[in-house]
Amino acid sequence: MRHIALACFLLVPGAALASECPAAPDNSEQIAHLIEDIRVAPNEMHARTISNRMWELWADAPDEAAQAILDNGMSRRRAWDLLGALNEFDRLVDYCPDYAEGYNQRAFVQYLRQNYAAALPDLDKALALSPNHVAAMSGRALTLMGLGRLDEARMALAEALELNPWLPERGLVSPGGPLEPKGQDI
Repeated sequence: MRHIALACFLLVPGAALASECPAAPDNSEQIAHLIEDIRVAPNEMHARTISNRMWELWADAPDEAAQAILDNGMSRRRAWDLLGALNEFDRLVDYCPDYAEGYNQRAFVQYLRQNYAAALPDLDKALALSPNHVAAMSGRALTLMGLGRLDEARMALAEALELNPWLPERGLVSPGGPLEPKGQDI
């Protein structure tokens, strides 16, 4: 019976109210441990394994319906159906307004669409809900860079790199990079 209700929910846009979404899983303690591990990772391959575990926790939706919407939105994004993905993430945020990954994924789609002004509030909301969401932090830095706000982007990326020094975006602060520190070390 639950699968029938889930199928009906997936077929009817706006079928659920936010009050129906359970609380998002609290993975903050596990994320904190993974951040400790990634800070001392001996190499990039090991760091990537830890980062993948972080993604598994961030993408752990509050219930089956939210997970299905998240997965569908991510599949659409990977297929470059950005409007379809955006619609799914809008549904996810409407259904689960306290789930950080809904905002982070919607921001990523907006970033890919080069709609940086729309991405930034979603990244801020994701970080308000999940302050150690390193991917949202680095996404915020890239979005600020897209908006031409380089000093803010540099600071945002520095914060992300404090938590994960192995981020692929670390090259942006390297000598000659667009976010190279001005007279200071990161």
